[in-house]
Amino acid sequence: MQNNNPLILVVEDDRAIRSLIKNTLEIHSYKSVAAENGQKALLQITSYHPDIVLLDLGLPDMDGIEIIKKVRQWSICPIIVISARTEDNDKISALDAGADDFLTKPFSVEELLARIRSTVRRLQYSETESFSREEIFKNGELVIDYSAATVRLGENQLHLMPIEYNVLCLLARNMGRVLTYSYILDHVWRNSLDGDVSSLRVYMASLRKKIEPGDNRGKYIQTHIGIGYRMLCVE
Repeated sequence: MQNNNPLILVVEDDRAIRSLIKNTLEIHSYKSVAAENGQKALLQITSYHPDIVLLDLGLPDMDGIEIIKKVRQWSICPIIVISARTEDNDKISALDAGADDFLTKPFSVEELLARIRSTVRRLQYSETESFSREEIFKNGELVIDYSAATVRLGENQLHLMPIEYNVLCLLARNMGRVLTYSYILDHVWRNSLDGDVSSLRVYMASLRKKIEPGDNRGKYIQTHIGIGYRMLCVE
């Protein structure tokens, strides 16, 4: 990403919505390219290497979840899903596949722009943090190598999405302390929206499935209902 002006790929089969998004991006000085189906989207990603992908799940030639899985085989480019699917299971499936954020249709252009600004901030934050962290965090079988931006559970290296990784690092650096929803949103989202608490819960559910598999639920992260989360010290 150069000069804080990311290239954004818009993947949307509905011409009216695609035009709305592209015009909105253009008005706000974002560069963009577009694709109306999955095959073209994959081609555009490999050709243009966009900084952010806005992805509709209901494409005519393939499901958006399949596209996310394919892209995640070789790219960590942030993917913001824009979909009419509203069930938490759909959101979790998209996040598990590798999506970074989920915006439900119908949406306001203000919310879309806020999500994009938030993603840009996360990209900038990750770039800065990658130069400033060198230590390794250990808690039980959980190991975070900050310099390599990797997470292991025992002998297994985990694949975490950028938001999952940043939330985990925030909890680790504040182990034993209850972090409120607003604190996490302010430090990870950088420009949180009131409605992002529900999104945070979805990301936390996805993260916990990865670091607390099987019967280990609650081993590392404790939920304080209505307040926030805390990382527990594991002997």
